Amino acid sequence: MAGENEKPGLLDGCSIYFVQSKSLSASLISEFSKLVHKHGAQLLEPTKDGKIPLEHATHIVSNTIDFEQYHDALQYMIPVVNSNWIKITLARNKVAQVRPYSPDPRMIFSNVILTCADIPESDKETIIGATMALGGMESKDLTRQTTHICALSMDHEKCQEAQKRNPKCKIVLPHWFDDCFRLGRRISEAPYMLPDPEILRTGPDEDITIPPSEAVEGATSVIPSAAMPGREREKIVVFAQKKVMISQDLPINARLRNILNNLIEQSDGEVVNDVDACDMYVCQYRDGDEYIRAAQQGKDVGNLAWLYYLIVHNEWTRPTRRLLHYPIPRDGIPGFTGMKITLSNYGGDARVYLENLITAAGATYTKTMKADNTHLITARMNGEKCEAAKEWNIEIINHLWIEDSYAKCEVQTFSNPRYQHFPPRTNLGEIIGSTFFDEQRLREVYFPGGEEVLSTAAKKRRKANDAANKNVYASNFAETDAGTASKSSPVGGKTASKPPRGTQNKQNIQTPAKTTRTTRGKENDTPSVMSSGSRSAKDKALSKLHQLAPDIALYEKEKKRTAKDGPWGGKRAADQIDRDRAAKESSPAEDGGEEDETEQKRPAKKARVSSSPEMRICLTGYKRWVNDKIREEADRRKLRSMGIQIVQDNVPCDYLAAPRMVRTMKFLRCLARGPEIISSDYVTACVEAGKVLPPKDYLLVDKESEDRFGVTLQTAISRARANRGRLLWGVPIFCTEEIKNGVQSYQTIAEANGAIFRVFRGRGGSVIKPTTPEEDGGAPPDPVYLLTSPSPAEKALWPKFEEMAKKGNMEPRIVVSDWLLDVAMKQELTFDPRYLAVRYFAENPPF
Repeated sequence: MAGENEKPGLLDGCSIYFVQSKSLSASLISEFSKLVHKHGAQLLEPTKDGKIPLEHATHIVSNTIDFEQYHDALQYMIPVVNSNWIKITLARNKVAQVRPYSPDPRMIFSNVILTCADIPESDKETIIGATMALGGMESKDLTRQTTHICALSMDHEKCQEAQKRNPKCKIVLPHWFDDCFRLGRRISEAPYMLPDPEILRTGPDEDITIPPSEAVEGATSVIPSAAMPGREREKIVVFAQKKVMISQDLPINARLRNILNNLIEQSDGEVVNDVDACDMYVCQYRDGDEYIRAAQQGKDVGNLAWLYYLIVHNEWTRPTRRLLHYPIPRDGIPGFTGMKITLSNYGGDARVYLENLITAAGATYTKTMKADNTHLITARMNGEKCEAAKEWNIEIINHLWIEDSYAKCEVQTFSNPRYQHFPPRTNLGEIIGSTFFDEQRLREVYFPGGEEVLSTAAKKRRKANDAANKNVYASNFAETDAGTASKSSPVGGKTASKPPRGTQNKQNIQTPAKTTRTTRGKENDTPSVMSSGSRSAKDKALSKLHQLAPDIALYEKEKKRTAKDGPWGGKRAADQIDRDRAAKESSPAEDGGEEDETEQKRPAKKARVSSSPEMRICLTGYKRWVNDKIREEADRRKLRSMGIQIVQDNVPCDYLAAPRMVRTMKFLRCLARGPEIISSDYVTACVEAGKVLPPKDYLLVDKESEDRFGVTLQTAISRARANRGRLLWGVPIFCTEEIKNGVQSYQTIAEANGAIFRVFRGRGGSVIKPTTPEEDGGAPPDPVYLLTSPSPAEKALWPKFEEMAKKGNMEPRIVVSDWLLDVAMKQELTFDPRYLAVRYFAENPPF
């Protein structure tokens, strides 16, 4: 595996799975895959259903926690690290610890490698311990990887050496760590940086620029006010292989509902009207049978703002990650009624977000402050409102109080010092929107129970998610009374103030005892997933994962079952039992065996066969209907009567039927969706038999083509299901106008896999914006591709394309069309110099 001049087995024993996202593109994954494979790591392929093979993974590389199996990985102590972990491992020639490279934003000191200089030993131990508990790592000495030095002055040799050797290293006062610990959030280091820290030279009353609020972008309101954005740059892939149900309680008209339905379907998703059949449920309020059913079953439940966010950003995110992406309580949060809250020192999106959060919680927001206000939420302790609030005995807190109250579904006590902490030269608007929902509290309050209608596998999956949530350190940190950090930190803390006027009668539900209610274990425990030790615990967890793997697989399979998979079971089975018992209708059992009461009452489904197809097949390379329209129409009607619909390649399908693996536009376009692939003989057999035959008996087998294309069919399907149409997500692909076989076929294949496709004519100005390496943050050039044929007119465009790409700080790759066809067939973004047009046409001269 490793070369002769490389350290053998650096990553030997590591089984790595990469999760694609906008910050970890397929191009980067391809490069990282080559590097780790060269050093002995095993690259894992997705399972048959496109999932991460957790039972085999030792590391999951992802730059975000927004992927569906993050909680499963967390539960079973499989480290999830960002791509920097690979860079540091290879740079040091030693496997790096996983702790500092967590992509979870709640691990606020992730990517922090700290060393201390001239601070007291007791303070040093406190700072290092708390930093490591929150995702950081200590370095005894100053190294190239050190990111922060904690010091009181620049006199220490570490500080002086850092200025010479490591100018990117930040030298900060211990006050920065203390303020971060108190808030449970990471604030900017700028006011604390030596040699001239702002907190020591500037008074706390001087103005501070209100920071941008990127964390609440697209999440400032539960009802987005902007018009539906256009999607000209790239294909929407976030709904691929997803079934979406849009509730009737949303305040939208029929026209907008149709637009959303069409957009989801054009994105290879499906709109359904059965809560048991959906993967995503979109509604306005946290009530109603459909909401409770969807939430209990573990569906992704969000509101219209969440749906818009997915469309605009084209990247999946959990609806519980942002507070205003989740359905709102119809009557607010208990305890907020009667509160009158005003804001100070927030601006832009942050202010709009807090206004809507206050209203959603059930309180009254007032633009101006009067004597009857009960609360002032401020980003810093400065301004006229703050002075007036002190005189009028109005409670002054920061926005973390309203966020935590909303996230935990109950009013939080004011005795928690983190709600009354205001760093002197920081506007807390910079950390707004970083609070996640407490999912266990959501269940306890809004959809308790449900176990009686869940399968055994679903119950185990719920327990796994609950255990994973307990491992998230941020929830533990938020539950503490914040006294632990402040008592042991270098800078003293603030004591709690008295309750505000107008809320004395609510203090019975605002008690610090709530911290023990959720039984999350010790306060400030480090999450076990971030530990690089505890081998026996990890072995136990992995052993447990192996035991649960069949149940998890069964659960995933049950979620996807539809009527075509059989007359009983699947998504609607449990709900059908309740409906049948309520209706008290009986029907004869379908088999001759022992009859169950439920089976006797099960209604027949024959009436639905003709109106709703139970099997959708995309057919390519089928010769039975060639030049025979009469037979084709007759066969289609016969198939339709059996519940089989032959569909076009531009709509979702359950099966792709073909005589063999072929690089046709229709085959490759459908393959990007990850359907089951069967032989086209299946269609003929069903027509001749006059009934629906088992598709599994006709799975396509084509060893000859698999050898030719260098990939097994099942591997390509598994990758496609994992990619969900994002194989070429964000990859710019240009095509010459006169390319052989025409532009349209290549555009269809590229866009089916999420690429940004453009025709290059070599005129009309640059398509790629000129960019310098400095403007790109010093990042290496990304590749950009041009598909071409060998005609003289096309060759004349090659120098123009290279010039345009280089001016845009991109790496030009002029390739033959076989590159795109092979990438789409393998469902893996790779590149080999043999695809370069200059080399290819030299070795294979055109006639």
